[in-house]
Amino acid sequence: MPAKPGQGGTGRIPGKMFYLRSMIRYALLFLLSLSVTSEILAAVPPCQPVYLRCEYLVDPLGIDVSHPRLSWRLDDKRPGAIQKAYSLTISTDSLSLANSATGVWSTGHRDAADQLVTYDGPALKPFTRYYWRVEVWDKDGQRSVSQAASFETGMMDMDNWKGAWISDSRDGDLRRAPYFRKTFQTTRKVRTARAYIAAAGLYELYINGHKIGDHRLDPMYTRFDRRNLYVTYDVTADLRSGDNAVCVLLGNGWYNHQSTAVWFFHQAPWRSRPSFCMDLRIVYEDGAVETISSGKNWKTSLSPIVLNSIYTGEHVDDRLKQDGWDNTGFIDTSWKEVIFRPAPSSHVLAQSLHPIRNVEEVRPVSVTHLSDSVWVFNLGRNIAGVSKLRVHGPAGTKLVLKHGERLYPSGRVDQSNISVHYRPTDDTDPFGTDMYVLNGDGIEEFMPKFNYKGFQYVEVITSPAVQLTRESLTGYFMHSDVPAAGAVSSSNPTLDKIWKATNNSYLSNLFGYPTDCPQREKNGWTGDAHIAVETGLYNFDGITIYEKWLADHRDEQQPNGVLPSIIPTSGWGYEWGNGPDWTSTIALIPWNIYLFYGDRKLLTDCYDNIRRYVDHIYDISPSGLTTWGLGDWIPVSTKPPVIFTSSVYFYVDASILARAAALLGRGGDSVKYTALAEKIKAAFNEKFLDRTTGVYGQGLQTELSMPLNWGLVPDDMKIKVAANLAKKVEADGYHLNVGLLGTKALLNALSENGYADVAYRVASSETFPSWGWWIVNGATTLYENWPIDAKSDISMNHIMFGEIGAWMYKGLAGILPDPAQPGFKHILLRPHIVPGLDHFEASHEGPYGMIRSSWKREGKVVVYKAVVPPNSTATLQLPGQVGLPVREIQLSAGEYSYKIKIQ
Repeated sequence: MPAKPGQGGTGRIPGKMFYLRSMIRYALLFLLSLSVTSEILAAVPPCQPVYLRCEYLVDPLGIDVSHPRLSWRLDDKRPGAIQKAYSLTISTDSLSLANSATGVWSTGHRDAADQLVTYDGPALKPFTRYYWRVEVWDKDGQRSVSQAASFETGMMDMDNWKGAWISDSRDGDLRRAPYFRKTFQTTRKVRTARAYIAAAGLYELYINGHKIGDHRLDPMYTRFDRRNLYVTYDVTADLRSGDNAVCVLLGNGWYNHQSTAVWFFHQAPWRSRPSFCMDLRIVYEDGAVETISSGKNWKTSLSPIVLNSIYTGEHVDDRLKQDGWDNTGFIDTSWKEVIFRPAPSSHVLAQSLHPIRNVEEVRPVSVTHLSDSVWVFNLGRNIAGVSKLRVHGPAGTKLVLKHGERLYPSGRVDQSNISVHYRPTDDTDPFGTDMYVLNGDGIEEFMPKFNYKGFQYVEVITSPAVQLTRESLTGYFMHSDVPAAGAVSSSNPTLDKIWKATNNSYLSNLFGYPTDCPQREKNGWTGDAHIAVETGLYNFDGITIYEKWLADHRDEQQPNGVLPSIIPTSGWGYEWGNGPDWTSTIALIPWNIYLFYGDRKLLTDCYDNIRRYVDHIYDISPSGLTTWGLGDWIPVSTKPPVIFTSSVYFYVDASILARAAALLGRGGDSVKYTALAEKIKAAFNEKFLDRTTGVYGQGLQTELSMPLNWGLVPDDMKIKVAANLAKKVEADGYHLNVGLLGTKALLNALSENGYADVAYRVASSETFPSWGWWIVNGATTLYENWPIDAKSDISMNHIMFGEIGAWMYKGLAGILPDPAQPGFKHILLRPHIVPGLDHFEASHEGPYGMIRSSWKREGKVVVYKAVVPPNSTATLQLPGQVGLPVREIQLSAGEYSYKIKIQ
């Protein structure tokens, strides 16, 4: 009887035959798949334009500039990758980008390597989304096309605002924060909806019960009576058919500074009750436009925030909350009518920068229960930001959260190092302290909305006692959320910790403008900022913050060119703390932005301001030497005379102005200020340089390093001056003995003049005084003073000694921009392989992509590796083999590896 198929016998396929047929089938499928994959890969060009940005932001909403800058990078991993040509097209219709003839504007085919283009087409319309793409031709002439990117214009003109400035009161001393709300209906399908909101003060925007966006502390701080910023939100998805509620909560910020301190912000000329102006612009599917604007048809009431100060803290009595105030269905019959307020200034511009966010959650590493009612939480690191408390207790329970950087021996929070400039008029507004009164409704959460602090420890005092655990409190590291642009790693753990601490301090002091410290002052000290600008730019993509801050400079500059020492300011700082050693920010920051980005716009915008500033210094110091300034702030023990340090910066400013004039086609100015720079240099060397000994002044570290670093030393004296500097550092036990200005110069002067080994010994020292001394004593941020037990000037989160973060890129990895081809179009690679360090690597994301420089000891050989990004070139200077001179090698895009024999 024959078997059924599958049961054996003649109806069954033999095992070997089945296996052979299966393998043939799989092989055919693999070959077919390989063929299809090869066709797909062949269809993808090896060079792709990527990371398209407008005004250095990805797909920004609400820009106001008439000629936006558009940039991109190349994804091309082939050696020698370049861009031979490009064509950029802009359209209001993404589908028409393929046809440049139907678009708004096109560059046409340009045989150029540019990856930064300024729009130069017809006037951009307000409230319009523009799509753009770029085509590039690679080194083989092969064309590739980017994905479409976009930008959307905002108001573009003050005349396009429809809303009015409104508030609830004219009383700037009223402490409770105000609520505002309006209801409206949508009966048609919404295509797009945008909220445009400007505030004198701070705000949070809510629609239908939800907070809009994840920004914190909007809008950014400006000189409010001269310029205000507005923010744009896409709220399309937040609207619903039928009833809607748009609501605003206002905070004081720097606009209505009610706390009293030595800088007189409580007497600012603009100070008043916060107000806002808003347009909610709705475009329906049928093309109709409706704008819901701030005006008399809004209503207002007081919130449970009973005190809010950007400087001290925030107090909330949650028994006063009004549930549902930010949603439809809320009964607001008891709310009152708003009042009109004047616009704080005549310039309301788009806020086009990376916003402040709660960037990182930081959990406590421990909590100490000191008594029934006192708990101290330790975050394990110093941050700028806020704490959030989750707690359950009866109504009326009061919680006091006191923030600080250190503890008393008793274990309680010690604020004595950060509260020294506060001048309270009573005990109702304690420094660095939040207060919260429970409403008794289950588990309650409290996190300040309109304040931030610098802290590691939080002391929580409860009355009556409630139960807390380590999980009850969370810290949030807040700062301007700038993209990371650099990384460092080495074989020295202390060096790596210094780099991380420097970045932590830099970010802790970046809140829409650079500050000195996030706890004691929060001021935009100019000197701290220009010392740290290279550290910031090597590590972070910070151009949007600096461009905003230099606009603040232009707002604050007096007609005679004088700038205040803190920017923005209420008026304090025009008579103390300013001078070329501090307020050279007006020249140094635009120049560094040009070097790092290859973008002339900020130099162009600030050119007249730099000129007026330099002219003023010359007016008061016609000899070329100036005594205007603070000097080498907080030195270890020695300090040159102010005329020395300020005259160096006078030379730097005049030199930058001369170079900027040449770049911008102002030939007459270039000649004039080049001559001025030479005059300053000659006068400086005549007064301070002993040509016989090669010593400047008294031979202090700052006196020898500043002229070397800033280019004042005559060429024939550099070797002698550098040798004297190295000897001085050796005599000081390979420790630094400088202040703020000296730290900018010391390590660079050594590294760039043949003494990188000495610079590394100073940078990596773990004994007093040094950066490493802080680290081995537990620092997670940089300090304000070298002794950790200093009796004054001892903020524990200060960026002013932060140049070491930039020096790691320059003095060890040797990554430098070339002023002749800025923006790292051409890269100078000058690594220094130093004794005592086995491995070092740094990377930087420049405008053209990733730059990497690393070296590692392997026995008697050092392996050096470099990465040059597409469309860039580099000049590499490598130490020669034993007994041989330095080698100079020209590199195109690609990855490189070299072996160097060492002794």
